[in-house]
Order: sequence, then C-alpha cells, then structure tokens
Amino acid sequence: MKAEGGDHSMINLSVQQVLSLWAHGTVLRNLTEMWYWIFLWALFSSLFVHGAAGVLMFVMLQRHRQGRVISVIAVSIGFLASVTGAMITSAAVAGIYRVAGKNMAPLEALVWGVGQTVLTLIISFSRILATL
Repeated sequence: MKAEGGDHSMINLSVQQVLSLWAHGTVLRNLTEMWYWIFLWALFSSLFVHGAAGVLMFVMLQRHRQGRVISVIAVSIGFLASVTGAMITSAAVAGIYRVAGKNMAPLEALVWGVGQTVLTLIISFSRILATL
C-alpha cells in the first residue's frame, strides 16, 4: 500500500516493513503513517492475545456441548471490540503527534501499539470496570 506524503514523496506502508521496524528515513512523519504503524502493532498484539485465549478456551471447553461455538463467539467479539478501540486510540495518538509537530520513531509506534493491548489486558483482569 502506498500513500502520498506531505512532502510529495512516496511512503511504503507494507506490513512487512512495519513488523520489521524498518521505516523510510527512520522516522514516521505524517498522520497516516503514524496511525498505520501504531494500529498494526495493536492489531497483531491483540491477535496474538486473543488467539492464545481462543486456543485455551477451545481446549478447556471441548467437552462442553456448545463450548466450541461459545469460544469462537467470545474470541470474535473480544477481538472486534479490541480492534475498534485500537483504531480510535491509534488515530488519537497519531493526531496528537501530528498537532505537536513531532516525528515518531518506529519503536515508539511499537510501544504505543503493544501498550494499548497490555493496558486492555490489565483493565480486563482488574476490577476497575466493576467500580465504574
């Protein structure tokens, strides 16, 4: 996927480059690029967490009559909710960086993306939501 940059240079937004932490010029300069990198890290870290949870649920509920269906539904809903939240928060973080006039290093995108998933896990396993 190619996107037009603000300085009229082409920016390659391939998944392989994001996951290998390689960036054109070693910094992320425009909003689309920052959002894309943060979102992909959040997407893949969330996919890893939900995949592990799905396998665990599938194994633990295999003897249940409807356990497999429940596992697929629960993991699907959790993953879709997580991805939707990641889209919004990734855009917010990228927007803040853009408005502040800061460039983002690829490692910062990794920290923001995986950090969203870790924060979601912490909130999910804590009792914070029950008190709201």
